[in-house]
Amino acid sequence: MTGKSGVPVEKALEAVPVILCGGSGTRLWPLSRAGFPKQFVCLTGEESLFQQAVRRLTDLADQTTRLEPPLVITGEAHRFLAAEQLRELGVERATLLLEPAGRNTAPALTLAALAACKSGRDPVLVVTPADQSVADAAAFSAAMRSAIRLASSSEVIVILGVEPDRPETGYGYIQAEALGSETADSVALARRVLRFVEKPDATTAQAYLDEGAYFWNAGMFVLRASVWLRAIQACRPDVAEQSTRAWAGRQADTQTATPFIRPDRDGFLSIPAESIDYAVMEKLTDPEGARADPDIAVSMVPLRAGWSDLGAWDAVWQVLPKDQDGNAHCGDVLTTGSRNTLVHASSRLVSLVGVENLIVVETADAVLVADRAHAQGVKAIVSRLLADGREEHTEHRKVHRPWGWYDSIDEGGRFKVKRIQVKPRASLSLQKHHHRAEHWIVVRGTAEITNGEQTILLTENQSTYIPLGQVHRLANPGCIPLEIVEVQSGSYLGEDDIVRFEDRYGRTEG
Repeated sequence: MTGKSGVPVEKALEAVPVILCGGSGTRLWPLSRAGFPKQFVCLTGEESLFQQAVRRLTDLADQTTRLEPPLVITGEAHRFLAAEQLRELGVERATLLLEPAGRNTAPALTLAALAACKSGRDPVLVVTPADQSVADAAAFSAAMRSAIRLASSSEVIVILGVEPDRPETGYGYIQAEALGSETADSVALARRVLRFVEKPDATTAQAYLDEGAYFWNAGMFVLRASVWLRAIQACRPDVAEQSTRAWAGRQADTQTATPFIRPDRDGFLSIPAESIDYAVMEKLTDPEGARADPDIAVSMVPLRAGWSDLGAWDAVWQVLPKDQDGNAHCGDVLTTGSRNTLVHASSRLVSLVGVENLIVVETADAVLVADRAHAQGVKAIVSRLLADGREEHTEHRKVHRPWGWYDSIDEGGRFKVKRIQVKPRASLSLQKHHHRAEHWIVVRGTAEITNGEQTILLTENQSTYIPLGQVHRLANPGCIPLEIVEVQSGSYLGEDDIVRFEDRYGRTEG
């Protein structure tokens, strides 16, 4: 193929961005919660980690790489969060593949490959977790484009290996040897993967760093869909077969702007939980036994882009900008005589005096104070919250819904006060409550209110009363956000006191 000048034009490669958007990120509590996990939180900029991951992959499109719409694999409970953050990015035609429960990354990638092949195509899958940070976007793009060219031309699984800059004990490692000289060519840049190594102790990690043949495993893969399906069939036929069965029974929900694809629930729950590394990668590179499929090569492209998996608060401190005393602060923070601290203030002023190496994370309903050296211990606090059945494990005080959000700003024995914001043209479900009545005061915008048989419009400073047991609905017919203050009163004020009759978002609960 040639251009108008007669110069050969390289045919554009077809690639599908695949974002693995599962997990709960409990080690970043209290900012990360089960209902609002790490990947949807803004930690290192104005966009969430999920949005940053989507942007990094969609920015790969150029004259040599044609990108299909992103495929996002996430949990059923997080579908509206993911869809809203995609909308904020202006990403259209993305598809969300919804898992009814976590089954780790191997089943997720298998479903993604089946989805990519559904029209008889065999695109390159560009697979990345949704909860990582990359400082150098240009270096990331260069490495990924090299990996795409390599994966498109051969039966190979390409993994990105992060060049280590310290003896890290919290990451898995990849041992790899060079296949050629370090040039800009993708094949020359690639290294042959010798083996995958589990998280080492400090002495071993230092030895890996000194040797120079070991790289951090970032969990980013580039490969053709058919190559993965062949590999999973060879290495874990049970995962392959049960994933195929779940995919065959899928249902599509196209009522929303971002389509939801749901694999068959019973079939999905029967899939063994297994990671990509354990299920396939280690079996394709086993140095002591027969490789599961000797015709599939495993190569690695080095990544030098300021990567971090942000696995704990001390990792967040490492990637954030710091002042001359090593302090990294987000939000309304004042300090004096303090060094090497991380403060994330969400809703109020936080002040530090004469402290060092502290982590302070403030939200509207919880505060974490930890020594930076013990940042991994946060998961023990989360386990306690879960065991005690406390709401701080699951949700923030401000809870996001597909129609907007609500913030529970005060509560007593028989009352609760909420701020509620409804997006333009959005509405809550038609519903009723058995144990509470509600008073609504409009503070901004226009509210269309169904109250029994009556429908009324209210504007700023107007109010209404919803009796206990009355069927009702709140909607925003306008083009600006609707804000109201809701005062609930009754014997039980839990969020589960709700009976839905109609819901445009397909919810029956939650």
